[in-house]
Amino acid sequence: MRLAALIATVSLAAPVAASDFRLQFPLDCTLGEDCHIQQFVDHDPGPGATDFTCGTLSYEGHKGTDFALPYLTDMEAGVAVRAAADGVVRGTRDAMPDAYATDANAAAIKGRECGNGVVLRHAGGWETQYCHMKRGSIRVETGAQVRAGDVLGEVGLSGKSQFPHLHLSVRRDGAVVDPFAPHSADRCGAPAKDTLWAGPPPPYQPGGLLGAGFSTAVPAYDTIKQGHADETPLDAQAPALVFWAYAYGGRAGDQLELTVTGPDGALVSDSTVLDRNQAQFFRAAGRRLRRDRWPDGTYTGTARLLRDGQLVHSYSHSMTIPAR
Repeated sequence: MRLAALIATVSLAAPVAASDFRLQFPLDCTLGEDCHIQQFVDHDPGPGATDFTCGTLSYEGHKGTDFALPYLTDMEAGVAVRAAADGVVRGTRDAMPDAYATDANAAAIKGRECGNGVVLRHAGGWETQYCHMKRGSIRVETGAQVRAGDVLGEVGLSGKSQFPHLHLSVRRDGAVVDPFAPHSADRCGAPAKDTLWAGPPPPYQPGGLLGAGFSTAVPAYDTIKQGHADETPLDAQAPALVFWAYAYGGRAGDQLELTVTGPDGALVSDSTVLDRNQAQFFRAAGRRLRRDRWPDGTYTGTARLLRDGQLVHSYSHSMTIPAR
């Protein structure tokens, strides 16, 4: 059966009863290192959006968990998507291009917002759906039996997507279930003690730094997202030394601090305050070359994301300008 025939309007499930159904982590990556959770299921029954902790990592009507890669180069290198539980392949799609969703391609995506993907049927009325996978990567066929951990394909950028990620939807009898809080579809609060994850659930990170680097000018945002913005090590006669940081899950009022230290001590110190919530964003700060060359030695850039004065996440990146 084609994947398009399986995607229908679904509602949030009522609280589910205890079940033996459990999920394995669905990607070949390490959270907080080479992937992160960008968005969770929306728990706000009204027009707003909240994740299961009452945080802002969701959007109106979001019906899954988005496991994201920092850069397009990570997607191009290949990150495997694995079955989260034993099941039977109910449908697949594998021919949509990997491209950012825009007004220009909206008509081609309409009705196929999931992009390339797989739907698995499990015992007890459960289903898992894997969306936005890479074109040509699907390894399973309709009707095939799969085991938890079997490779289904790779993370991609197909369908209605603005960053490379796997959108994992979990449903029971057609209704959406949040694997992080299966008993509280229309409310949020403290992290649930009983989840659908086998073992400890993936940790909740309320935003953070995806990466950072040095360049000779403020890079274009598209260049950062592609994974081509870091120019380290810079030449000793580079016209400027710019440190940039790429982040996610920003809230209005958050501070992003950028500092650079070099062989002669502090070189750059900058702080900006976000004026609105931003799913992904970057900031940059630097200094122009004012003599014949930059001093030899190690330069370290540090980005710190602060919320209400408390550190949410930090990231450091170093480079060395060699001696003449």
